[in-house]
Amino acid sequence: MLIVLLDDVGFAQFGCFGAEIETPNIDRLSADGLRYNRFHVTSICSASRAALMTGRNHHAVGMGSVADGATEAPGYTARLPQSAATLQRLLRDDGYSTFAVGKWHLTPNGERGHAGPYRQWPLGTGFERYYGFLRADANQWMPNLVRDNHPVDPPAHPDEGYHLTEDLADQAIGYLLDQRQHAPDRPFFLYFAPGAMHAPHQVAQEWIDRYAGRFDDGWERMRSRIFERQLESGTVPPGTTLTDRPSWIPAWEDLPPDDRRLYARMHEVYAAMLTHTDAQIGRLLTFLDEIGELDDTIVIVTSDNGASAEGGEIGAVNEHAFTQQIAEDHAANLAAIDDWGGRRGYYHYAWGWAWAGNTPLQLWKRYAWLGGTRTPMVVHWPAGIEAAGELRAQFCHIVDLMPTVLELCGVDLPERVDGVPQQRLDGASIAATFDDAAAPNPRDLQYFEMMGSRGVFVDEWKATTDHVMPLLLDEVRLLEGSRRYEDDRWQLFDLRSDFSEAHDVAAGHPEVLARLVDRWHDEAERNNVFPLLGGWDPGDPSAPIPARTEPIIGGRRLYRADGRPVTDEALPNLAGGGTVTAHVDAGRRPSGVLCAIGDWTQGWALFVDDGRLTFCLNVAGDETIVQGRTPVSDDVSALAVRLGGGGGEGVTIELFHDGRPVGEGRAARGVPLTMLQVGGAGLCIGGDRGFPVTERYLPPAVFTGVIHYVEVESGDGPPEAVMDRVARALHED
Repeated sequence: MLIVLLDDVGFAQFGCFGAEIETPNIDRLSADGLRYNRFHVTSICSASRAALMTGRNHHAVGMGSVADGATEAPGYTARLPQSAATLQRLLRDDGYSTFAVGKWHLTPNGERGHAGPYRQWPLGTGFERYYGFLRADANQWMPNLVRDNHPVDPPAHPDEGYHLTEDLADQAIGYLLDQRQHAPDRPFFLYFAPGAMHAPHQVAQEWIDRYAGRFDDGWERMRSRIFERQLESGTVPPGTTLTDRPSWIPAWEDLPPDDRRLYARMHEVYAAMLTHTDAQIGRLLTFLDEIGELDDTIVIVTSDNGASAEGGEIGAVNEHAFTQQIAEDHAANLAAIDDWGGRRGYYHYAWGWAWAGNTPLQLWKRYAWLGGTRTPMVVHWPAGIEAAGELRAQFCHIVDLMPTVLELCGVDLPERVDGVPQQRLDGASIAATFDDAAAPNPRDLQYFEMMGSRGVFVDEWKATTDHVMPLLLDEVRLLEGSRRYEDDRWQLFDLRSDFSEAHDVAAGHPEVLARLVDRWHDEAERNNVFPLLGGWDPGDPSAPIPARTEPIIGGRRLYRADGRPVTDEALPNLAGGGTVTAHVDAGRRPSGVLCAIGDWTQGWALFVDDGRLTFCLNVAGDETIVQGRTPVSDDVSALAVRLGGGGGEGVTIELFHDGRPVGEGRAARGVPLTMLQVGGAGLCIGGDRGFPVTERYLPPAVFTGVIHYVEVESGDGPPEAVMDRVARALHED
């Protein structure tokens, strides 16, 4: 059993679904297998992954949004309950070898450090081996990696040709080879979840060069060509409407030439990265073929949500700007055009490409519209499916995959696991559709909710709200629709004749709309959807959202230089100010890094440069550097930086030798409240790893003196409203 779960890939971004992106290996699976054109997900990654692994609706297992946004509300705890034993656990108990490789993003804040707890890590949920990253994304050149229950460094440097997706394929093949050579008679379940195509969009230049000039005529024409291919291939039914370009997507022909070239380059990089990812999937398939297992391995390939618009209207050279709600800088994007996809940025394309990548649907990731919830799915199993190259049009959802796999593998869902009664499965097997194109939908009801965007499918009708999330600056500024729950307008679509959710028929069928809205509320109550993020509860609209379960760390902690990097969420938070002090024997002519976290896309570093104490605060690539006025003498025992204030008003920076002020400055922006990097970062002491925070030093930049310990103490910055914390956490995906 092999499930390949990609990230942020829209309905029209596989070649076999009409894309102008080359995905020959996925297309080969499609030609020998089945395409599903009405497969649905939750519209965001953590929630879809939880639904896949448990067969339950995401709120029903506590994953109402992303794992980083945990609250005390039952639908948003970000902790999979023991009453929902996972697919991997049940297969493992039935004798399967179980492996997970790649993105996880099912472990809540406060539980991703090197001391656990590990219940919500891959091995804690039933996988026997794991290699990948725990958070929303990872730098493809310098990822923060975990093997089983401990952190590891990448096996090579980018200068040696390292790329994360290739590494993940290597590890997956290695796990399969070990299983083949040590227990060849055991069946296996491999969950392969590369970070692609989530930002950062990063891939080697030779892959980008393959797409040079191919998107120069823009997103509207590409969307039209995709739609023509979809109609011709039957990917969408005759009579489907290609939805109009919305007002917030600029017309390509109205853009200046420099903008068109910049935006075309963004999609060249995205396309190259997806083709590169397809090649790594191909390596997995080739290995299975070489050992004679491919035809009898059930292979499912899909995406956790539709294409992502988190690059905003103009794209992002550094996606950390999005996570900090900093407006994108067109000049910075344009200046980086030749480096787009390389090492210096955390790249994300402009949202016009997300719109095109979801052809012919509306909107994108995070929304209950089909552009967020309908993704391509390919199923390949020649030994078990007689049909090949055919399309399946049944309405199905990611919760249906677990019961499907259990049926195909002959595994029953037990009433109890570890003595814990098991909650109902919300999904239903789609196995009957494999050889019967006319098989009925496995279910006639499915609700959708993500960050306030709501929808429901009932008997081929779908109702969807016009709610706009208050998360992405450009969406708040430009999208048409409601900003408050009480103002939300439900629209109604007849999916029997309206594949793309294009024609609102609410005015002609008010009784149908009322029935669907009632069903949505029933399902929301049953699945712990309330209170919605933002605090809205139908019984008490004024009720606040339940508080976060993991408080932001304050106080003072000490860290030794001989330990592993300390994960950022285990550090006293410096967003409201604080002090970092390195207790040292400086020695003669000291140099090197005292402590550093993050890299040149975002982070901070305290180091000695040219004999003087230096501090760099880097927020989304914007560096502020303060340096001491006098050299560090050999009798200094404490080197410190004190940060004052914080938040939107910036931060003061003061440097000290043994409590004596030696330098000061001010940064326009303070230390971010939550993650220093979307993919996480660790505090390194006595040197640095990976990419530097600033080019003022070159890793490892080992400190030449002796560091006894580093003391980090948080300040007394202003408390932040719980909803602001949740909003920041939601930016993690």
